[in-house]
Formats: sequence, structure tokens, C-alpha cells
Amino acid sequence: MTRRLILAFAFVVLIATVSLVLIVRLNTAETVRTFMFRGGMAGVESLVSALEDHYREFGSWLGSEAVFREASGVGPGGTGMGMGPGKGMNAEETIGQHLRLVDVDGTVILDNKTRHSAEHIEAGELEFAIPLEVDGQEVGYLLTEGGMVFTPDTEQALLNRLNSAAITAAMIAGGVSLVLALLLSYSLLRPVRELTQAATHMAKGDLSQRVRIRGESQVATLGTAFNRMASSLQQAGERRRALTADIAHELRTPLAVQRAHLEALQDGIYDLTVENLIPIEEQNRALTHLVEDLRMLALVDAGQLALERIPTDFSALIERLISRFNPQAAAQGVEIILSPMAAPTTLAIDPQRIEQIINNLLSNALRYTPEGGVISVQCSVNSGQSLLITVRDTGPGIPEESLVHIFDRFYKADRSRSPGNGSTGLGLSIARKLAQAHGGDIAASNHPDGGAVFMLALPISKNKRG
Repeated sequence: MTRRLILAFAFVVLIATVSLVLIVRLNTAETVRTFMFRGGMAGVESLVSALEDHYREFGSWLGSEAVFREASGVGPGGTGMGMGPGKGMNAEETIGQHLRLVDVDGTVILDNKTRHSAEHIEAGELEFAIPLEVDGQEVGYLLTEGGMVFTPDTEQALLNRLNSAAITAAMIAGGVSLVLALLLSYSLLRPVRELTQAATHMAKGDLSQRVRIRGESQVATLGTAFNRMASSLQQAGERRRALTADIAHELRTPLAVQRAHLEALQDGIYDLTVENLIPIEEQNRALTHLVEDLRMLALVDAGQLALERIPTDFSALIERLISRFNPQAAAQGVEIILSPMAAPTTLAIDPQRIEQIINNLLSNALRYTPEGGVISVQCSVNSGQSLLITVRDTGPGIPEESLVHIFDRFYKADRSRSPGNGSTGLGLSIARKLAQAHGGDIAASNHPDGGAVFMLALPISKNKRG
């Protein structure tokens, strides 16, 4: 890329230099020709233009005396007209000059030094005259004396020197431009080289690569996006490794229990009875539950979990779920209090999946609420946009450092909220994924008075029917 950028700079410099030389040559040639051969050096350029305009209008030199007099400020025979120099003429250049208007045959028509105008000019002398042209044809000449004399050879020599100077200047400017292009290309491409090197190392598996961000250019924006991507990939890799380790750990325990019981049965330590088969059946059920949870998470992540939405009376659903948990809560000495909703709300939801979410929240609340505690369930409508279901327990709460990870897969908070209950740590993760599949979400926090608070939000505007 560096070579291509330098070649691009060089091409731009070359085009600019060649264009500059051509423009300078064309403009210089025209300017020199006008200045040297159109009366510019003699100060009679306006007189030349006026005479050509007169001939173009009338087709002859009749009446050109007025033009000659007005433009030069001097009448024929050296008589001053009291009008000063003509338009665009320098008085110091025209005073004292001998000006003669000659037709194409060499006959003098007007002369500002004498009244005799029948003089004939030889062809050799006309080579130094200023040609008067109309529509590309010579119609006469203006002879000037008292100024410098130039020939076509003089013109060519002067143009050659001017062109040589222009080419030299262009070469110097081009060289300086190329040096600056090299410096600029190195400076501009340095972040790109660093980004390329980091991407190469990342492709080899080094996800710790980061690039330095300089300024606020497009390359800096690209570097910022690269760093974010690298961080996401690194975190995803760490989560994948942790997930693999967690799955292996969760599978190891029930498999070990099953193996131990089976070996005991084979060795005759345990009798082959229904009671001795119950632990094996329980561990098999736990394995089945774990595999089913992992399968559901995979479906949700892939966007392939089908929701069977039907109009559902949410008030009746939440009351039915709490009635199921009341016996277990009473056995633990825990009271579940449901605050009545202001009005019944019908939502288009998958009732089985919503039940799975609320079952998980209530199970967690019962797991961490001590005897004599209270679980409060409250449903409300937030600005007519969302239905909020809040589940609060009076347990030890969630450690602050665990709040940001509470919905991570296989994550378990400290022992104060993770007693040996056989939880796999997938329930809250699945609950959040199911809520998001419905267009909602779940948040967790600690109540100022103690205990954990889980808030489920389900959008009404998207789900409501009828």
C-alpha cells in the first residue's frame, strides 16, 4: 500500500508539473509575442488594436487619421492634438516615437512626423514592423522607431530561456513535492501498518492485540473499531473457555454419582432395589434438565426458538403461578404477597415461556429467603408501554460485584446466595433470553431495605391484541 500511495503522489505531482509547464509555455509565448510584436514594447498596443478595429469595421484605411490621432495623441506631421497619450499608452513611451501606418503594399498612409505620406517602405524594413491583422489576414503595418527592435529569432531565444526556467522550476517543485509525499505517506500509513500487524497477530490467535489511537481521523475511528472488536473477541473467547469448563464441571458431578451407585450395585454393596436406583434416576433427571437448558440457550442465541404467542390474561397467569408456590413457601416459613393489578391486562405472549421465567424468579426468591421472610410480587404498567413484574425477597441480597454477572451462564454468586442446592447457574440466563425473545428484558438490583429485586419488563404495545 505504501508503494501505491507513493506512486499515486508521484503521478499527481507529474501531472501537475506537466500541466504547469504547458500552461506557462502557452501563456508565456502568447504574452511575449504580444509584447514584442504587437506593440507592447513600444507602448502602442492600444493603437494597434484601434487600427485593426477600424479596418475591420470599414474595410479600408479611409478615416484612420482620427483613430491615429485619438490613440496616439499626436496628429500627422507632428502636430500635437492636446489630448495626451491614447488609451492604454504610456506618454513617456510614445513621445518622440516615429509612428507610420503602412498598407500591405508598403505605402505609407499616415506619419506622425511628416505630412508627406506617399513614402514607400521596402520589404526588408517591413520585417521589423508590427503587422496589423484582421480575420487572420495582414491588412497593414505599423512602423515604430525609437524603441527596441526584435526579430523572430529574438523571440525564439527569449521563449527558450523562459521555457528552460519554467522546466527547471517545475523539476525543483516536483522533487520537493515527492520528498513531502514520502514523508506524508510514511506518517499517514504508520497507523495502517500498525493496524495490519495487529490484525495479522490476531489472525494467528493473539487476541490481546490493540492499536494506539491518534487524533480523530478516519484511521483513528477504524483503530477504535478494531480495538472494540478485539476486546469483544477476547471476551467471547474467555466466555467460551469458561462455558466449556462449567459444562464439564456440571456434567462431572451427576455422572460421578451415577457411576458410583452403579459400581456399588455391580459389586453387591447395594442391593438392586427401587430405593437404591432413586439416586441414579435423580442424577439422570438433572443431566436431562441441564442438556435441555443448554439446548434452549443455543436455540435462543441462534434466533430459532419459536414462540407460540396467544392472547393471555396476565393477571390470571401470575395468580396461578403463585398458587403453585404457596405450599412450598409455607413449608419453608415464607410468605408470598401479590399486589393486585389495577386492571386486567391481556398480552399476546407464549404463556409456557413466561411461566418458565416467573418460575425461575420465584424459585430463586424462595431459595434465598430465610424462614419468616417475605416475597413480594407486584405488577404495574409503566407509562402504558411496558408491563413490569417485580419480585423482591428479603434474603441476603446480591453482592455488588456479582450484579453485572448475575445473568451470565453458569455464574453463581458467593456462598451466601449459592448454598448447595444443585443449581446449574443457567436459570437466570435462560429467563433473560426468553424475556428478550418477547421484546422485553430482566434487571436485577438490591433493595435499599435489603433483599434482591428482579424486574421483568414486557412491552405492551408490541404484544397487546384486540
